[in-house]
Amino acid sequence: MARIRLLSAPLVICLVSAFVPEAPHPRGSHATPLQMSDVSDLLYQEQEKVLVRRGELEEELMAGTSSPLEANVVKVRGAGKSGGFGGGGSSGKKISTAALKAEGKAHAKVLKKNGVVRIDNVLSSDQADKMREYVLSSRQTSVEEVESGKVPSLQRFADVLLRKDRCDLTMPLGQDDVIADSLNEVLRESAVGQTIKAILGKGSVLYELSCLVSDPGSQRQNLHPDTPYFEGKDAVLYTCFIALQDVRLDMGPTTWIPGTHTAEAHNAFQDSNAPSGGESRKDELIRTTPSVLGLLPKGCCAIFDSRCLHCGTANKSENDSRALFYFSFKDKKVGYPGNPASIRPEVEKAQITMEDLEEDLASYSKGKGHPMIDRIGKSLK
Repeated sequence: MARIRLLSAPLVICLVSAFVPEAPHPRGSHATPLQMSDVSDLLYQEQEKVLVRRGELEEELMAGTSSPLEANVVKVRGAGKSGGFGGGGSSGKKISTAALKAEGKAHAKVLKKNGVVRIDNVLSSDQADKMREYVLSSRQTSVEEVESGKVPSLQRFADVLLRKDRCDLTMPLGQDDVIADSLNEVLRESAVGQTIKAILGKGSVLYELSCLVSDPGSQRQNLHPDTPYFEGKDAVLYTCFIALQDVRLDMGPTTWIPGTHTAEAHNAFQDSNAPSGGESRKDELIRTTPSVLGLLPKGCCAIFDSRCLHCGTANKSENDSRALFYFSFKDKKVGYPGNPASIRPEVEKAQITMEDLEEDLASYSKGKGHPMIDRIGKSLK
């Protein structure tokens, strides 16, 4: 997902001017004028410094307020237990559509109230391993393609700030069946698809399909919503993060502040003015509101309202990258939700609905292929 986008040019220039003195022109020399790429790099570096300092402050403000995001346990006749049903993928046991629908409604109730819900065992351990291996291999290939000039960066990676040791790798749906296999388990064999449909309906549109990878050394992001709060409007976007390995505390788990998908919370979050000797409403909100950490076991997920405040924390591990496969679905009645999508252009152009995707995956699971996904795969660049 578009995770903390670049700041606007005027704001960046103001930030940089506060930190960087004007360079003297070398008298009598034939100095090469500063290139735009050099200016962009300089702006980016100064922007990162500001954000890193802010992230460190927010970490101090939130000290002692966080607890693990717990699985939402739902008991429905004919189902297993876990806060999900085991996703069919974890236990191999198929769960009836009626049971998944009942579970989805229960998760949706929590999601609407808190802005985030955890569902366990939505992706089997074996499939999570295959997906992680595919993502890390594709990342290396994509880096080589971009560095060689074969493709532009945005054809493989979504733009993300604090990009050192962190990337947002968009998924080439239709290029490898590991993606279709993963989507089939998560959307059709667990309650994830039913949870999203319970709120947005079967006509909701696939808006993002990507994987976030944060390596050791990646810095803590600033708290942010992915989309703004629109007065009088319901949620426009729901995102599902799926852990492709166990996420430990030192690996930079995502942190959410439940209940901040409201007008009141957004108004406070946007108020950075601090009275003399006091703190801003924004910092007070961050300091006093309990937060939850996405310490997700492999194959488990968190679904969240895009308006809910959250951030990726610093990966302080020695050797372990954290990979989160994710997708977002958008309300079909909404055009642009307020945040650029992390998705391959060809996949976005297809405007895939939840209903269409589930039908294609159902055909695939019966051995009849996935014609829609195949068409998209043939269009990929």
